[in-house]
Amino acid sequence: MQIPVNAFRFCKITITAIIWCAFIFKLSCLVYLALIILALSAILKIKRAPMVFLYSQTIEKLFPHKSIEINEIAMRFAHSLGAFLALICVIALLVNEQIGWWVVLGFAILKTLSMIGFCPGEAMYTCYKNGTCNIFRK
Repeated sequence: MQIPVNAFRFCKITITAIIWCAFIFKLSCLVYLALIILALSAILKIKRAPMVFLYSQTIEKLFPHKSIEINEIAMRFAHSLGAFLALICVIALLVNEQIGWWVVLGFAILKTLSMIGFCPGEAMYTCYKNGTCNIFRK
């Protein structure tokens, strides 16, 4: 599937910034926002993911740029995994706020790695799909 490269970048950067702002300013509402965006991205698929759609319908219309080929299934898996991790952050914050913020920090670091190109969710999906990860096989 093809999507504008800058829409993809906008999505990755924005979600990462939301998580870091949540951690830095201790705003649990931003963790909820990240959970909602990631869950909607998984449900709606990458082409209609909230951040990709927002960018594609605004800035991309004014300043068109090249597109990038995305593995839609791998991205859906990565967004599902991100939503699950955001849910873990929300639960941790509700159970014990002090520990919860450490969990959010871990998630922020993981999202930063994803943003710069080392996407663990996509890598897990690809390795399972290609049969190169024995740990995920029966």
